[in-house]
Amino acid sequence: MRWFRQKGSRARCPCRQAMSPGRLIARRFLRNSAAVAGCALIVLLILFALVGPSLTSHAYDDQDYDHMRESPSRQFWFGTDEVGRDLFVLIAIGARVSLEVGLFASLISLLIGVSYGAVSGWFAGRTDQTMMRIVDILYGIPLVLIVINLMVILGSGLQNVLLALGLVYWLNMARIVRGQVLRLRTTAYVEAARALGAGWPRVLLRHILPNTLGPIVVTLTLTVPYAIFTESFLSYIGLGVSAPNESWGTLASAGTRLEFLRSSPHLVLFPAAAISLAMLAFNFVGDGLRDALDPRHVEKSR
Repeated sequence: MRWFRQKGSRARCPCRQAMSPGRLIARRFLRNSAAVAGCALIVLLILFALVGPSLTSHAYDDQDYDHMRESPSRQFWFGTDEVGRDLFVLIAIGARVSLEVGLFASLISLLIGVSYGAVSGWFAGRTDQTMMRIVDILYGIPLVLIVINLMVILGSGLQNVLLALGLVYWLNMARIVRGQVLRLRTTAYVEAARALGAGWPRVLLRHILPNTLGPIVVTLTLTVPYAIFTESFLSYIGLGVSAPNESWGTLASAGTRLEFLRSSPHLVLFPAAAISLAMLAFNFVGDGLRDALDPRHVEKSR
């Protein structure tokens, strides 16, 4: 019986069932402390956005002119703004807007990028070269500049912010999907599906794209923090979310007036901290997913 290794190695039974790929990915992800902390922070941000305003007795539109620009206290945990509104409630409301922008802008970029990259990679040749040259041209222009021009044309507002960000952040997704399709289009199971008479839309949807979910999910996760930051920047310069909506960017913009920075630094400190925490959380989760889905880790574990 050769069930045990020599030289003091740990016993290992050959009949032990191999762990499924999903469990392997989950185990590698859970071993990444930064990714787990990022997940916990995202959950806390979502809970804060949902139930945060109900944790205090102050409403979103309550204005207390006797407590304008008040520092954090027991009555006002994050202080008040320039018209006496509770900053804790405002940041919770802003979390809803900022997270909504990050999620829906990423979903729009997902639809555009996956479709564009899949078509480019499948047809290859001149079609691929032409489509990728368009992507290269757009990549040569700063994305923030494109977003600003779109916002000038479309006007400020939440829906226009979602549309502008979605129309810009699909470029990286398209490149990644295109590379995956080029790699998979010549595999044996794809050739077998084509030999059986399956058309290219069916082959893409049923045989190729499901095998590219790993890179797609990682790219989608990493797109969210960039969308949140860009929306905050647009709102900061007055081209993003407009009243009566509040986002972290508009709150930070209101607190960066010179007289407020000196006398009431909490007006910009708390919104900036919220933006930073959200970006760190999504980046940690994206990096954790990328490491967990890396095929080299799968090869090492076998």
